[in-house]
Amino acid sequence: MNWFLDLRILLLGLWLGAACFFSFAVAPSAFAVLSSRELAGSVVNRTLAIVNYSGLLVGLILLASSCFSRRDVNQIKLRLEQGSLLLLTAACTFGQFVIAAKLSDLRGQIGRPIDEVAIDDPLRVAFNDLHGYSVTILLTAMIAAVFAFFLLVRRARS
Repeated sequence: MNWFLDLRILLLGLWLGAACFFSFAVAPSAFAVLSSRELAGSVVNRTLAIVNYSGLLVGLILLASSCFSRRDVNQIKLRLEQGSLLLLTAACTFGQFVIAAKLSDLRGQIGRPIDEVAIDDPLRVAFNDLHGYSVTILLTAMIAAVFAFFLLVRRARS
């Protein structure tokens, strides 16, 4: 196995591990343990920003480094890898700069804890919808990362 490929696999694996840890440990634990949902939401929001920014950075590094792949690499698999990495990068970028920004604006418009807003209030409905989109976008990035990870590992084995 070549060290450059190993490093790429490690980088992608680290991001994927961080995203999984955030999704299945940090976010649920914050809401289970912290004294208020507002405080838990702040912790989750801050941690999600780290996951999104790191996904953007890792995606860009791996996309750029994919250009240095050996010439004998299966070009179809290389394009699939690059497409997956592009999807990872785009999802993290969209999640951070579009969805998170809109959620922040909504929190500012609401001006009080989200749990104090009626469930049928248009701002609460918009907040809940955006939260759902945020979850979907992160899941999309994670699936793209898993796909790229397996492509990289298969290349390393051959």
